[in-house]
Order: sequence, then C-alpha cells, then structure tokens
Amino acid sequence: MPDLTYAKLAKATAALAKDVARSAEVIHGHAVTIWSEADDTARLSESIAALRVDSATVSETRDLARIMHGLGEAAGMYAAVAERTSESAQAAHYTNQASHSGIGEAASRSTVGQDIYNVERSWLAPE
Repeated sequence: MPDLTYAKLAKATAALAKDVARSAEVIHGHAVTIWSEADDTARLSESIAALRVDSATVSETRDLARIMHGLGEAAGMYAAVAERTSESAQAAHYTNQASHSGIGEAASRSTVGQDIYNVERSWLAPE
C-alpha cells in the first residue's frame, strides 16, 4: 500500500499552508518590532545629543539606529517573501482540493471499505 493517500496529502497541504501563514505573520511582527526599536534608538541619539553627551557616543548611537533600520528593512523584505510563500502554500492546498477531492469523496463512499487499493482500476475510470 502506498505511503501517500489523499487524506494524508490533504492533511499535509492544509497543515503546510497554516504553518507558513503563521510563520509569515511572526516574521512580519519581528520586522515591525525592529523598525520600532530603530526609531526609538534614533530618538535616543537625538536626545543624548541635546544633552551634550560626547560626540563619539552620539555617533555610535546614530550608527546603531541606522543599522537597525537596515535590519528592519531586510526583515520587512523577508516578511514580504514569506507572505508570498504563504500564498503559494495556500494555492497548493486549494489545487490539491480541486484536483483530488473527487477521489477522496469516491473512496469514502466506496463499499469496499477503507482500503481503496483493493479496488479494480475500472471502478475509478470516468463513466
């Protein structure tokens, strides 16, 4: 008996679509957090500059804000790619449902029981 059945395929594609969608949301959340922290760091650098903290510290803080902003942009791009991957996984799930659900329904209505592999090939042929 083959290891892959319609039920297993349907379950796997549905789980993949959900998992990828959740991961995309998490990545987007991290990107937003990084952007927020970069903005806070930039404001902090301006605040310490106004307090006349030594220029090296102000410069380092500004550099850190700039690096964090770049990291936030990279995380945002990664989140966008993750979203497209999520859409592709969902499309694979829908394609599986559209192209294979008839087989699953026929197997579930079959009087031969759960072991569809005992069915004659002619039974699966279109009428």
